[in-house]
Amino acid sequence: MRKPLVMIPGTLCDANLFLNQMTGLKEVANCSVANHSSSDNLAEVAANILKDIQGDFAVLGLSYGGIIAFEMWRQAPERIDKLILLNTNHKEPSETTRANQQRFVGMSELGEFREITTDFLKDAMLHPEHAKQPKMRNAVLKMALNTGKKAFIRQIKAQLYRPDSTKDLPNIKCPTLVMTGRQDTVCTPAIHEEIAALIPNSRLAIIEDCGHLSTMEQPDEVNRIIKEWWQNVA
Repeated sequence: MRKPLVMIPGTLCDANLFLNQMTGLKEVANCSVANHSSSDNLAEVAANILKDIQGDFAVLGLSYGGIIAFEMWRQAPERIDKLILLNTNHKEPSETTRANQQRFVGMSELGEFREITTDFLKDAMLHPEHAKQPKMRNAVLKMALNTGKKAFIRQIKAQLYRPDSTKDLPNIKCPTLVMTGRQDTVCTPAIHEEIAALIPNSRLAIIEDCGHLSTMEQPDEVNRIIKEWWQNVA
């Protein structure tokens, strides 16, 4: 019987972030995508996802989805039997990050939501070569527009005062896969090296020619690594 795999998108992303994983991982897992915009409080977002899942499960979180995954682990560590952390950050936001996020909220409330999706998402998140591809740019923009201003503001507010998860990492006992893109400038490889070094039963994978949205930028390689790891720790 295939284990449930709950996938949690990042900021301004929706289920389309995991289109390739929904098909590519169906041999090994029963995949679903969680609602990561139910509240502007991180603990409530995690609790709401946990309420919708029965029994034990695996979690895959990308970026903000990984931050939610850490909070889900804090609330129900006994229920999570595998953890996949993609392009994420375990630390509390820096003052610069908080200032930028508060600026994004202000821009959204002033009617400049579209500018955020152009300036932040497509150019900052994608590998430079992928950012030149109209199909990729349009897919990222579509996710942002699907998310909309209200959900985006909830996502940002939930992250503003997230706790530092560093102290929790040595206590994560389930098999954990930590993965990012070599060219991810939002959540750098160095961050993931630290995460993997602190989680006892973890594996680190860094994908070449890849930015922050690894599941879209290098879907075949992401799926290959996950499947290989999943079958070895099953």
